[in-house]
Amino acid sequence: MKTTVKNQKGFTLVEMMIVLLIISILLLIAVPNMTKNSSVAQSKGCEATIELLQTQVGAYEVEKGAKPATLQVLLDEDYVDRIQCPDGKELTLTNGKVVVKPE
Repeated sequence: MKTTVKNQKGFTLVEMMIVLLIISILLLIAVPNMTKNSSVAQSKGCEATIELLQTQVGAYEVEKGAKPATLQVLLDEDYVDRIQCPDGKELTLTNGKVVVKPE
């Protein structure tokens, strides 16, 4: 009786377990770094929004000859599309400067 072994293709259970182990280790490393960087990105996004709004206040002043009374004026006249930070903080115009609204 002659037994022939066919060339079977596929992964063994051990190989699959090793791949899953490697993926889980990579996730354990990556997830904490992404959550830490998320707060930094939101902070930088707020700074960029403040700079953009400050630039638009200057553009409004050049075109109209006076500074806007509030940031809502810039929004109403389509100088900007939003007047709050990406993280939800409200911004306000105080003495011609864009600042984060105190809570």
